[in-house]
Amino acid sequence: MLFDSLSDPVTLYEVGPRDGLQNESASVDTAGKLELVDALVDAGITRIEVTSFVSPKWIPQLADAEALLAALQPARASYSALCPNARGLARVRKTALSEITVFVSASEEHNKKNINASIDESIAQLREVVQEAKGLGLRVRGCVSTAWGFRSAHDVEIETVARIGNALMEMGCTELSLGDTMGIATPLATRDVLLRVLADHPAKVLSMHMHDTRGTALANVLVGLELGLRTFEAAIGGLGGCPYAPGAAGNLATEDLVYMLRGMGVETGVDLDGLIRAGVIAARLVGHALPGKVHRVGVASSSSFGS
Repeated sequence: MLFDSLSDPVTLYEVGPRDGLQNESASVDTAGKLELVDALVDAGITRIEVTSFVSPKWIPQLADAEALLAALQPARASYSALCPNARGLARVRKTALSEITVFVSASEEHNKKNINASIDESIAQLREVVQEAKGLGLRVRGCVSTAWGFRSAHDVEIETVARIGNALMEMGCTELSLGDTMGIATPLATRDVLLRVLADHPAKVLSMHMHDTRGTALANVLVGLELGLRTFEAAIGGLGGCPYAPGAAGNLATEDLVYMLRGMGVETGVDLDGLIRAGVIAARLVGHALPGKVHRVGVASSSSFGS
């Protein structure tokens, strides 16, 4: 029976401070980012991707990675950061960070736009990065971005996704995230990709990172739930977008995901009202309304949130 086993809690991996802010035109200072992260932790979020060690020349919004990490309180939550290469890892070494995420795109075109390398070149480079990171005692997550396509839903082969995922896990990653960077995925396509990856890896090591560009993110999460996945990535208020993927604005909103899971009786440990308060902070920091549906309802229905 559909969803006949939802007793296991779901872990939310919040990406708003990184993926949510990286494409925003308004500059958010370190103090503002700290305020947002603190509000997310207050709401019960325990895993947060807070920044990226990409070159500040390419993403100035995240140039304060070291300063942000130095100011965070590690005892309050588990913090992670995107680390694209050896130069990024050299910066990570100067921080108290305990987890990084490395990534490869399943689209050759997107991978070259994103990190100026082919898929095979990226895999070769990351083997050294992951080996060094593990030697430093860091946990390493691996991410396959554009796992459901870049220009269209048919321009990435499922076997390419599986090959990259296997390479990331074989080099030492302990968690594998599958990303719908363009928000292209639909439920049947989601099932097809997940079933292929599940043939090689257990559901407990998989995570889904779905964008809601075309309004299908929650439907795709339901497929993941049915197949046993229990870790999902989302961004406060639906912030987000990839600088190298025009039109891909909008991660799955954390509030929308929590609302749905709560209605299904799935435990997340996250307070929805606290998330709405965090979303108000995020909207103030970026200077515009957020697209998340539950966020908008929460703000409209409470003068205290809207003040």
